Order: sequence, then C-alpha cells, then structure tokens
Amino acid sequence: MSTSSFSRRTLLRSIAAGGAAVAAPSLLTACSSPAARHDVSNVGKTLAPWPSYVPFSGPPADLPGTADGIQPGYLTYPKNLVSAVHDKPGTGQTIKVMTITYGTPPKPASSNKFWAAVNEALGVDIEFTVVPDSDYMTKMATMMAGDDLPDVINLGGGHTLPREAEFVAAKCADLSAYVSGDAIRAYPNLANLPTYAWQDMGRIGGRIYGVPVQRSAPGNCLWINNDVFTAAGMKDGWTSDDFMAVAKAATHGRKYGLGSSQPLLFGTDVHTTAFGAPQEWKVDGGKFVSAYTTDEYRAGIAFMLKLRQAGLYQPNVLGTSTVDCKTMFYNGTVASMPDGFGALTTSIPSIKGAFTLDAMVPYAPAGGGKAGMDRARGIFGYTVLKKATPDRIKLILRVLDYLAAPFGTKEYELTHFGVEGTHFTRDGQGSPIPTALGQVENTVNLPIKYLCDAPQVLYLPGNPEAVKRNHAWQTTVGPMLVRNPRFGLQSETNTRVGANIDTLRTDAIGAVVAGRKPLSAWDDAVRQMRDQGLDTIAEEYAQAYAGSH
Repeated sequence: MSTSSFSRRTLLRSIAAGGAAVAAPSLLTACSSPAARHDVSNVGKTLAPWPSYVPFSGPPADLPGTADGIQPGYLTYPKNLVSAVHDKPGTGQTIKVMTITYGTPPKPASSNKFWAAVNEALGVDIEFTVVPDSDYMTKMATMMAGDDLPDVINLGGGHTLPREAEFVAAKCADLSAYVSGDAIRAYPNLANLPTYAWQDMGRIGGRIYGVPVQRSAPGNCLWINNDVFTAAGMKDGWTSDDFMAVAKAATHGRKYGLGSSQPLLFGTDVHTTAFGAPQEWKVDGGKFVSAYTTDEYRAGIAFMLKLRQAGLYQPNVLGTSTVDCKTMFYNGTVASMPDGFGALTTSIPSIKGAFTLDAMVPYAPAGGGKAGMDRARGIFGYTVLKKATPDRIKLILRVLDYLAAPFGTKEYELTHFGVEGTHFTRDGQGSPIPTALGQVENTVNLPIKYLCDAPQVLYLPGNPEAVKRNHAWQTTVGPMLVRNPRFGLQSETNTRVGANIDTLRTDAIGAVVAGRKPLSAWDDAVRQMRDQGLDTIAEEYAQAYAGSH
C-alpha cells in the first residue's frame, strides 16, 4: 500500500527539479501539447446509449424514496440477505487503485482484517493509494501528468481537476462497449445504478468512460449540533439575521458556532445558495449565467465575512483539514460543519450519542428572498480505468459490480459493515453495530465506497429515530434544492482553464472572508475569471445544453 504521506513542499520541489511548472493547474503537461489534445465535446457526436436500467428487487422501504433522489428509509435491517454476486470477480490478480479519502490512511492489508476480507471476497489483491482531501489537487495533477497510472482512479470529491476530460479521453479506457444499452446486464449491480447518475457523470466526446458513484438528492449542507443550535434559539422559517444570532449564542470561550475546513471554504456552498445564488450556473432564456457573477453569490460571501468578523468561526479555518474539522465537531469544539449529506452515516457512529445530529434547514436572506440549497450532482464522482485488454477491463468491471451490490445483500453487508463478530455484532433487532475494531477498520479509512457503491439508502444501524428525522429533513428541503444545469455537459474551455478559474474563485473567497482583502477583491476576481474564459465556458455549456435538451 502507498499513501500520500509526502508534503506539498516535497512534491513541488520534486516537480521543479524535473523542469515542470510548480503551479498545480499547470501540471498536466501530458495533456497540454496539441498532439495530446482530445475533442471532449459531445456536440455533433454520435452518442453512446446510456446503460439500461435494471432495478434490484430488494427489501421494501419503511419510508419511501423518490425516483429523483430522495432516499428510501429503513428503520430495521433486512432479516434475510440475498447474494447479488455468485462468483468471485477475480482469481488472484493485483489491482492498483487511487481514490480520495476523508479519514486517516488504513493499516496495511496484512494487518487489516477488513481489507483482507474484501480482497478475499473479490478474489483480487487491491493495492490502495489514498489521497487526503487537502492534497487531492496536487497529487492527482501529478499522477495525471505521468505515465505510470493505477488501474482504477476515482475522480470526485467536488474538485475541478485541470484538463480532466482530456486526460480521461487520452489515457483511460472507453467503456461504451461494456456498459452501453443492454451490455450493462453483464454487470447486474451496475445496471441497478439509476440513469440520472450516468447522465450527471456525462459522456466525453460522445463516449462513456466511467462508472458513476451514485449520490442522493441533498448536496452540501450544514451539519449542526441540534442540542446547541436549539438552545441558542434556532427556529423554523428563520432568516440570515436569525442564523447569525444563533451562531453568536453558540459561541463562547473556546467553543464556536461555526466550523469549517480549508476545502469547504467557510461553507460557501451553504451560504451562497441560502442567499438565492444558483449552484455554479443557471439557465436564463437559453443562456448560461455563472453564479459567480450574481448579486446573490456576492451577498453570500459578504454574509460569511460578517460571520467571521463576529468571531463565530473556529479561527483557523483555512489551516484546518476536513478530518480535523470533523474531529472538532464531534468533540464539541464547533457546533456545526459543512459537508455532503453522505457524512451522516459516518458521523452518527462517530458522535456516539453525545448530541443530536441534524442537517440545517436553510435560512432565507433577511429582507426577503427564497431559501435555497445545493442539489447534489447525482454522483460523488466517477471511476475510470487505465487502458487495458478487454479481459482486464471485464475483471475490473466485475470488481466494481461487486462493490455496487445493493442494500439487502450479503455483499453490501461486507463492504459497508465488515465481518460479523470482528467488525460488527448484532443488536436485538439484528442491526449491525460496529465493534471497537470496526470503528477503525471501515470504509472511512479504506474508502472502497469511492470506487463504486450501491444506490444510497437511509439506514442507520440501531438508530431508527435518526432515520425518521433525516428522511423528514430530506422531504422538507426537497423543494429548496437547486440543481446545477451543467451536470453531464462538456466544455472544451472548461477542461483547459476551469481549474485556474476555480482557483481564482477559492483564493478570492478565502482572502475576503479571512479579512486579508476587502470585499471588492471578489469583484476583481470575477473580472479575472471572465477574462480567463468564464464567458466562453458559458457559451459552450449553452450549446451543449441545447443539444441535449
């Protein structure tokens, strides 16, 4: 196993010694020359059909889900598990994989019973490279610029990688022949992935290059210590003024109402959409309009600045990793943290009943306006495969198919809870409850769930009340969800300069909210983003959107 244990300084020093530019957005030298350019646009291409959808007939839900991503809720664990995979995918082959992680690196497979059990079930030896969220951009850019690729790479976590689509088209396997249309039936668990997940992943140059890691409808939200927020005066139908008052009441001594990490950037997604900004883009009369150019987005940044000036954030947000932010939230140092909705399933056991965990119902801007919240892209990310022989591609697809085994199957139990008696025991209702070992050997530290996963359900072992609360929350916020219309679309300009533009955005927000620059620096950054290609990206997305709607 290898991990990204080296420092950013070491990485950049090694890049400089090799003669490459040290700015992360410029690292993809392998894709930057004209000879390496690939036409990633889908406009005018013959489009590979989406995979046929063949739903799994699993246990009926106690609380119904919806076709567009509200999760089905299960109050109890299924009593009779079925097998979704009848033959081991592999026969002892080694597969090298790379994916993001939000936990600590796993122990080596030789001393990790969860990893060993997964390898045994898959019939392969998985060699993991895990990349911490804070190192993801530099580590992935370096990998993409080289020729020594792992067999399996997950591209996800909400990051904008430089020339991502060009890299995929140049160096990754075209999976269209294996997954398009009824070909997907050879991998029945992948066929159970909803069509919207494939569509939100999108095609590149008309072809299907990846397997999506499905996600439900709620996107980035603010997780709150409900006990603290309720005592501080949280109420239904609240406004941004009410939110600030609650955050102030929750801040005292060395405890803070608001926590965040450097990657989650003061909760930008939460606050800008609450102020009515689009999620990155909106379509207006057939034209794409960037959220960053709107008054609402600027108002969200201004509000975060006020929150920071009032001392309501943990002071070192821009020096805090996602892992450390979670730790501070779990131990009560901060009363909230921004994160994706998927954080629910790992946060509940981590809190160990210390407080009531909820996701915030978005506030509305004071003075009028409609509260909004990110609707998640239908995927956490997508998994691509290094170019290989057809037999090798089929082997890896069988492995991904196993990892996609749905809730209610023996395979799901192994990949999500581990080995009974080792990583979990059962309570009186049959729910798998993590052991002490299961709290350190799991899918947080061995993130196989970011390679491929089952369609998400709302199930929390031994905690049916939390299932009810969170299903009710999803139903409440459903009408507030704001979808990004560029999901699944390609822009040639975005694949070239999108990472640079996103760096301008994040740097400006960080500098303004931290107080290093005035709010007017955001206006300067918007002008720079437009000069660097934001308007051209809008035109290309509009063209792609018109061709697919």
